[in-house]
Amino acid sequence: LLAEVGRRAGVSLIFRTAPTVPAFEERLGKAEYDLAYMNPYHYVVFHAAQGYEAIAKERDRKIRGILVVRTDSPYRKVAELAGKTVIFPAPAAFAASILPQAEFGRQNIRIDTKFVASHDSVYLAVANGLQEAGNGIQRTFEAAAPEIRGKLRILTETPPYTPHAFAIHPRVPPQIARRVVSAMASLAEDETGRRLLAPLAFKGIEPARDQDWNDIRGLDIELLSQYGKH
Repeated sequence: LLAEVGRRAGVSLIFRTAPTVPAFEERLGKAEYDLAYMNPYHYVVFHAAQGYEAIAKERDRKIRGILVVRTDSPYRKVAELAGKTVIFPAPAAFAASILPQAEFGRQNIRIDTKFVASHDSVYLAVANGLQEAGNGIQRTFEAAAPEIRGKLRILTETPPYTPHAFAIHPRVPPQIARRVVSAMASLAEDETGRRLLAPLAFKGIEPARDQDWNDIRGLDIELLSQYGKH
């Protein structure tokens, strides 16, 4: 996908990842990436801390946290998980960790919180009966392997928010940023692009602006305080 975006934009995009979400946060904090795909909370934090500017987001999608159990699970209400272990991808995973934990707190449901590194790890652990319930987001759930997804049932979901941001560091020239946005937006317009978007469960990618994430700022979350007050 990045190779095709780079070809259309006339730039070379080199894929980089990190072994854990905290390692990714540390690298964002050091502005190691020219272009990054980050969750809504990360975007608000690293826009303020490092100047990352949103240029695009997934088209026709709001991000929702989902709570999954096995299809044969006896749980039908969130309150029934009181006192149980519920797993999450990472502490600063916005819709899959921050929002669901806030909802458990709002309903005064005490759970044993455990983090397992990734959305896929959540789905795998619950599907295989290693954990009773876990949190993810709709897009990663849709992108999970059918044999895993088929063993899971969505128990509840959070309210919707602006999704992940494709954000670019200010050292990247504006004309390059514009070409990358245009290339991303063109993917949904032809068969080659749609084929590359399909594994991500993306309908397309559309231009975005910083103020699109004001709904996240309105939540007044403070978690990654080492990067300043946000």
